[in-house]
Amino acid sequence: MGENFASANLGKFESLDQFVFEAPEVKIKREGKVFLKELLNLTGAEISFNKLSAHESISFYHTHQQNEEIYIFLKGTGEFQIDGKIFPVREGSIVRVDPAGERCYRNCGDTDLYLIVIQVKAGSYEGRTIQDGVAVRKRVSWEQ
Repeated sequence: MGENFASANLGKFESLDQFVFEAPEVKIKREGKVFLKELLNLTGAEISFNKLSAHESISFYHTHQQNEEIYIFLKGTGEFQIDGKIFPVREGSIVRVDPAGERCYRNCGDTDLYLIVIQVKAGSYEGRTIQDGVAVRKRVSWEQ
């Protein structure tokens, strides 16, 4: 950790079972899900790493009040459902869902499904990444 950064190591994807997400108010307890907000002191997005075991399904639909979500599938095969439309997802698939979209996904394969989910406030992005970046006039050095 430093003044201008935070860093963490979650370990190998196969070890995501060590993390347990619980939301007692809606009776949800799920192994293989970790949110990074507190871990990295995130201030503009929420990111989670997720593991879904073979033939497992998320057991509920959900929407958001303000946040759109971006799902990035890293390994495995599954299906995604938004507002009753079902389509396949696999390694390399990326899905964006508006806040009001009723969403759910499942693992259709015989191996674990791994994905990253990014939540950001819908409509909050005001410029392109290159326009926000500022070049630092300094030679790159890896010596400490």
